[in-house]
Amino acid sequence: MSASRVLLLLVAVAVAVAATTMSLAAQGQAYPDRPIRMIVPDAPGGSPDQLGRLVAQKLSDTLGQPVFVDNKPGAAGVLATEVGAKAAPDGYTLTMTTTAIYAILPSLNKHLPYDPVKDFIPVSRLATASNVLVVNASLPVHSVAELVQLAKSKPGTLNYASAGVGSPAHLAGEMLNLLAGIKLVHVPYKGSAPALLDVIAGNAQMMITSPLSAGGHIKTGRVRAIATTGAERNPVLPDLPTIGETIPGYEISQSWGLAVPAGTPPAIVAKLSEAIVKVMHDPDTVRRVQATGLVPAGDSPEAFSAFMAKERERLGAVIAKSGIVMTE
Repeated sequence: MSASRVLLLLVAVAVAVAATTMSLAAQGQAYPDRPIRMIVPDAPGGSPDQLGRLVAQKLSDTLGQPVFVDNKPGAAGVLATEVGAKAAPDGYTLTMTTTAIYAILPSLNKHLPYDPVKDFIPVSRLATASNVLVVNASLPVHSVAELVQLAKSKPGTLNYASAGVGSPAHLAGEMLNLLAGIKLVHVPYKGSAPALLDVIAGNAQMMITSPLSAGGHIKTGRVRAIATTGAERNPVLPDLPTIGETIPGYEISQSWGLAVPAGTPPAIVAKLSEAIVKVMHDPDTVRRVQATGLVPAGDSPEAFSAFMAKERERLGAVIAKSGIVMTE
């Protein structure tokens, strides 16, 4: 190839790269110019739904376009996440990702219809929280010690509800079984809201869920809170001990964040991340999120990615040690 042809080829490549760069920049500047869908992996009324609607409202104001919540409950978030993974990578579909979706299920199920790393680009973490163990108001227990004693006296007769197989509540319940030496029976539901309703009704005896979902029912006495699941006491429920104070080594929390399909232009990811960080650090958002027992986050895609990787490793080790498998 002659020197002139090589020069022409290099010029053509440079022009193509410049055109692509300008196109991506233009995409970022024009975005968004229509409504944005936020897929939430839970039924209306659950903690992901409540957090999602708050963030959607704030993002609508920040981005200047409507952000609407699309609830897709079931299978501990797998159904919603599969839809999100297959969406067009144009920034108009956000998927709420949870501890179950990015950290628990990949260790429990090797045949998921999505890959939490390859199919998504993390945008920002929204919030984290320790959960609360609540029991039906008629169950004669007021502490973890009393619960363990009752469960040991009636092995296999008490059950706990969860948002689905592989959900944080499922893993939390199995961790309690293993560390306390008891046998609570797992009853999965299609979302945390219907699961909690059955605990209130007495069809399930207990549930580990977020303070966001259970807070109102705790205040009205429809369920009784006996402990929280974090390493430290929840600031919203400071009088409740942690489960770890009775059962050493017990600790599990959960988090929520937003991701977009792989292939979404970097300029759009950056714009979304900037908007979400702004929303999650807004004083009104902070106040409203903290009032539910959650700790607002709002971080960069890189920070959120690193956080998810650490949680996958930590909870994956717990699952392997516990021998939990997908049997339902």
